[in-house]
Amino acid sequence: VQLQASGGGLVQAGDSLRLSCAASGRTFRFYVMGWFRQAPGKEREFVAFVSESGAITRYADSVKGRFTVSRDNAKNTVYLQMNSLKPEDTAVYYCAASPSVTYRATGYDYWGQGTLVTVSS
Repeated sequence: VQLQASGGGLVQAGDSLRLSCAASGRTFRFYVMGWFRQAPGKEREFVAFVSESGAITRYADSVKGRFTVSRDNAKNTVYLQMNSLKPEDTAVYYCAASPSVTYRATGYDYWGQGTLVTVSS
């Protein structure tokens, strides 16, 4: 599975942004898809994941109620809708694919290249 994330950019606090992650291959629908982020000088952290069918989603406490993860298996794409953005959301955002439900980055086998989100105050 090859992943290509897009949609990052520079926004102001309170704005919204939608990230997309396009996957190649016919096996996309068999993978749990996750979003992680890494801010400068910090470790990569879990943001959200969506199960293979889209029925199950989980979020980090820091984004719960503001971010929504979804997927379209017909388009081999996973999305991260980010609302009410804060300066502390500034990071490089990565999409990743895992064969099972997990919050841990080590559980994801395939990673996209990352897309930068910068939120100004």
